[in-house]
Amino acid sequence: MGRRLSLLACLVVTTLLTFTLAAPARAASSIDYVALGDSYSSGVGAPGQSILCFRSAQGYPGQWAARNQPQSFTDLSCGGAETSDVRNLQVPFLSRSADLISITIGGNDAGFASTVLGCQTGTDAACAAKVNSARTDITSTLPAKLDATYAAIKRKAPGARVIVLGYPALFDTSSASCGIIGMSLAKRRSLNEGAQVLNEVIAARAAAAGLTFSDVRDEFAGHGICSANPYLHGLTVVPPQNSFHPNLAGYTNGYLPALVSAL
Repeated sequence: MGRRLSLLACLVVTTLLTFTLAAPARAASSIDYVALGDSYSSGVGAPGQSILCFRSAQGYPGQWAARNQPQSFTDLSCGGAETSDVRNLQVPFLSRSADLISITIGGNDAGFASTVLGCQTGTDAACAAKVNSARTDITSTLPAKLDATYAAIKRKAPGARVIVLGYPALFDTSSASCGIIGMSLAKRRSLNEGAQVLNEVIAARAAAAGLTFSDVRDEFAGHGICSANPYLHGLTVVPPQNSFHPNLAGYTNGYLPALVSAL
């Protein structure tokens, strides 16, 4: 009798495990997934970028779709997008039936590219000044832009679960040296501090909108530019848009796990 009960228990556990392991694939097959946002969502820095919006199937949205086989996958993200672009050029094409939406946005509104490039060529003091100027914009004008963008997404797809992903700290600061053309430790710290402020604002506005925020800094920790195994490109000449964007490892081991953990 004891053996029969043991066999029955094993059968029940095995059945439950089978359903548990199979559930994500079945659930994903009925999902309509849409990717919105800027270059960190379109996959800039990954192989196989298109001319239009620099989209790559190796960005985190394409990788998630390939692994989970949703019912539909629409990539509306675009390199260089600001919050106004999401509202005016992406949300209008967002289906009301979308179940899952992911987005990175706010970096370009904060002057991400010009700030980093300015730090690349300027002095430590000039870099700190540019970061402080960007921080002022981030804390004063970005919140309202994010609020309007999140509200537009919710109006168009009220039933969707929206995952807002943040931005990584770009640089490793464990060493004073970052190569011949690398930035000084002071510049790297300034830029990382600016990224922290940006993420804090995005997280706060996402929470206020009732959306899920996923902080990618944990996944990128120890893999910043200047580390032994970076998940991001440094200053890149060919193609130039890859500069200071995730590489393939960054999308695979950084953004993709951050999306999965939020789900």
